[in-house]
Amino acid sequence: MKSVYEVLIERGFIEQVTDDDGIRRLFDNEKITCYIGFDPTATSLHIGSLVPVMSLVHMQHYGHRPIALVGGGTGLIGDPSGKTEMRQVLTKEQIEYNAVCLQKQLSQYLDFSEGKALLLNNADWLVPLNYIEFLRDIGRYFSVNRMLAAESYRARLETGLNFIEFNYMLLQSYDFLHLFRNYGCVMQMGGNDQWGNMVAGSDLIRRVEGKQAYSMTFPLLITSHGNKMGKTEKGTVWLDGSLTTPYEYYQYWINTEDADVERFLSLFTFLPMEEVRQTQNLKDAQLNMAKGVLAFEATKITHGEEAAVAAWKASAQAFGTKPIEKDILPSSTIPRENDILDVSAIPSMKKTRQELEAGIPAFELFYEARLCSSRGEARRLLSQGGGYINDQQIKQFDEKIGLNNANNKGEIHLRKGKKSHFIIKISYI
Repeated sequence: MKSVYEVLIERGFIEQVTDDDGIRRLFDNEKITCYIGFDPTATSLHIGSLVPVMSLVHMQHYGHRPIALVGGGTGLIGDPSGKTEMRQVLTKEQIEYNAVCLQKQLSQYLDFSEGKALLLNNADWLVPLNYIEFLRDIGRYFSVNRMLAAESYRARLETGLNFIEFNYMLLQSYDFLHLFRNYGCVMQMGGNDQWGNMVAGSDLIRRVEGKQAYSMTFPLLITSHGNKMGKTEKGTVWLDGSLTTPYEYYQYWINTEDADVERFLSLFTFLPMEEVRQTQNLKDAQLNMAKGVLAFEATKITHGEEAAVAAWKASAQAFGTKPIEKDILPSSTIPRENDILDVSAIPSMKKTRQELEAGIPAFELFYEARLCSSRGEARRLLSQGGGYINDQQIKQFDEKIGLNNANNKGEIHLRKGKKSHFIIKISYI
């Protein structure tokens, strides 16, 4: 049986490690405790956080104990890694609220029952620290010259690195030391922009405890077209269903670029790699089916099977998608039959008969439906022929949309381009 380390390599998770041979021996001989830190800078994680989250899920599946560490303490400072300017400093109350939200969200991916995984907040040990004792006991192990050579600091020197941020490496290293001492945690995992901080933590454990600890980083993902993972024209794709609906989440994945399908199936689903590799040979309609499988499996992992099925049904109705062929990634649980489709997962709003009797200018509806970010954008879109009512192109941006546009279900279907849909539901009350 493969070790989890071999699985993570095979699926494309690993960028750098501190000791390849040592890590292989470690996973061959024992069950370990590992950790990843998550910054509480928002109430939700986003798709860019999925690689670390999925890696912890794999670790738990193979019997190891993951620690999801919410940075309630380090969030009071802000990590300079990967940033060209200082992060916005949040209040203690904001960070505490965000930390609670992230803890709840991570529970959707990991089983925290009976100590199978741990949810910790580094505010519990960082906030009470005595500064003088910390400098004496921990700070003396850090070389300023080595710290300045780290990529995360070197990149910031040109724009300005303040003293608060300069302390971040010490605090992250101390987190690792604390988890090593109190929870037997021997591995830190995270994005490749954290490499300098993570190596410093392993080094601190070696100096203070005289023992070996390991670090492993993941690649920072961009799409094959060079776009940052999880960014769209509408903004960030969140894991919280109230910020990015399951339908919108599904649409993000189904619009994956052709060259990224195999890689994303490897990272963001649990489908067998022997099936995933077969997508190299798929083209046209079959490759689009594989994207449907990716969208369904990724949505199921984050939002549950019921939400994934609803998003699949709505997408199939909106786009006239063909049923997935049985030999396309057969391990997927995506529905394969011509089920009765509905559009319940497509974003919608209600309008009364009174509101629609006189008609509403199309550009106003597109703006109100959030298909466009401004009325000006809506006017431009519709003037250029990019807007549709019930699949009929809108000829003028101020064309009146009213009761006469409703179908026999009492709905009006808005569409922006080929991919963005919205339903106006007529209320008769």
